[in-house]
Amino acid sequence: MKTRSQSNFSETIMRTLRASALLVFTALSFSLQAAPEKAAPAVESTVKTAVESWLKGRFKVESVSKTAMPGIVEVRIGADLIYADEKGLFAIVEGQMVNLKTGENLTAMRIEELNKIDFAKLPKDLAMKTVRGNGKRVLAVFEDPYCSFCRTYRKTLTDLNNVTVYTFFYPMLRAESETVARNAWCAKNREETWNDWMLLGKEPSKAGADCKFQSAKIIELGKSLGISGTPTTFLADGRRLTGAIAKDRLEQLFAEAK
Repeated sequence: MKTRSQSNFSETIMRTLRASALLVFTALSFSLQAAPEKAAPAVESTVKTAVESWLKGRFKVESVSKTAMPGIVEVRIGADLIYADEKGLFAIVEGQMVNLKTGENLTAMRIEELNKIDFAKLPKDLAMKTVRGNGKRVLAVFEDPYCSFCRTYRKTLTDLNNVTVYTFFYPMLRAESETVARNAWCAKNREETWNDWMLLGKEPSKAGADCKFQSAKIIELGKSLGISGTPTTFLADGRRLTGAIAKDRLEQLFAEAK
């Protein structure tokens, strides 16, 4: 059984610990609320000029402050923060590294490079081949027959000239996708049947039992390429494009590839 002196001693210790914890919490709160240290005037001027130039004068830099990372400063633009190097050459914006001189998104460019494929190795015998005009501009596209964005994109693809399009019927969205893809693949006029379904909603006639549509191989191919959504397009240089790309954008990409 505790004596009165032991109880008083325990209570004193607890009060001391609580007071210490309160002091630590107060100190931490104060340090978190304290304004960060301003960057050196030369650094502030360099970074401010570079960032505002990159923003083409549309926004003003309100402050440039030091951070815990050597050589990296915090740049406040209104209620937003970005981070830049002290020489004003690069910035981190929403997790993306940007070249402040050229405006290039270096992170996006690197991801694009990592997502490239070897176009020559695509098993094109599994795809529907469509040639328009001279066919010199080449791309491959993975489409699901029940993908609404694919239908929008299919109209864009039919409007392109001087192209070769390899279309992989990629049945990934629902069970009926494989049935429609198989029936279109085995139709007498494959391209017309696919376009009728995608653009007009005209269902393909039922294919015979001897129809050979290699859906398992196409699904395996798509998985090996990391295709998780349709439409997914690959240009001849291996670049990957996701979603329904506008015609003007495709024309631009073809021009860049030259």
